[in-house]
Amino acid sequence: MSDRLSQTLAALADPTRRAILARLASGEASVSELAQPFAMSLPAVSKHLKVLERAGLITRGRQAQWRPCRLEAAPLREVADWVEHYRAFWEARLDNLEDYLRDLQAKERVHGRES
Repeated sequence: MSDRLSQTLAALADPTRRAILARLASGEASVSELAQPFAMSLPAVSKHLKVLERAGLITRGRQAQWRPCRLEAAPLREVADWVEHYRAFWEARLDNLEDYLRDLQAKERVHGRES
């Protein structure tokens, strides 16, 4: 699991790859369609696609001459699940901070009235 998670996170670390995934979220696309918004060669885009494919984030099909790429969401779910643990941790910490600040404000109100 952690090896796969590491591969997924490494693939997501690159903004070009994230943009490719965002495009694929709206449907299948060919390599040339995916390359259009980028100022890079088709071989460079293909290298990005290989990284995404190794991480399990995309699959490539074959329909006659067309080789569509499609998004595979399962690895993204694994990342979301992993991040969720830390979100819960930080929410608990923020809740504790909120409680502390409320107590502090209450004490200030009491001490302010006594003066």
